[in-house]
Amino acid sequence: MPQIIANHYRFTVMLTVNHIADDTELQTAFRIRAKVFVEEQHVPADEEYDEYETSSRHFLAYADGTPCGTARWRHTDKGIKLERFAVLPDFRSRKVGSALVQAVLDDVQSQSAETEKPVYLHAQVTAMPLYAKFGFWPVGEMFLECDIEHYKMVRV
Repeated sequence: MPQIIANHYRFTVMLTVNHIADDTELQTAFRIRAKVFVEEQHVPADEEYDEYETSSRHFLAYADGTPCGTARWRHTDKGIKLERFAVLPDFRSRKVGSALVQAVLDDVQSQSAETEKPVYLHAQVTAMPLYAKFGFWPVGEMFLECDIEHYKMVRV
């Protein structure tokens, strides 16, 4: 998986993003999601974790070896859905989100024979600029998901 050196005016960090290979890494990803979604954004835990955990491809981001972000993707009847992007607060603005999006998109391309299917996500309004950098554009009206404003975004 990709390794990225992210430069910030105060620090340089080595970012790596790996496909999750075992249950220990998956539990680490779940802890990151709990911190970001359940604790910080007040998403009910029973809505954060779902029946797609075992059928999705999960990823874990590391900054200088420290787990700091996660994401997953899966096939749906509407296409390929990217979801559950979460970066711990202390690691935001360090390009972790960008590294995750790139790694997931690279994996989708390498793993999916269904390249004609649309790639989409439900973006929190605050994250839309990140996804736009990767060619995602909003489609339709704003909607609430777990009381958080979202737009469906499709990669063009």
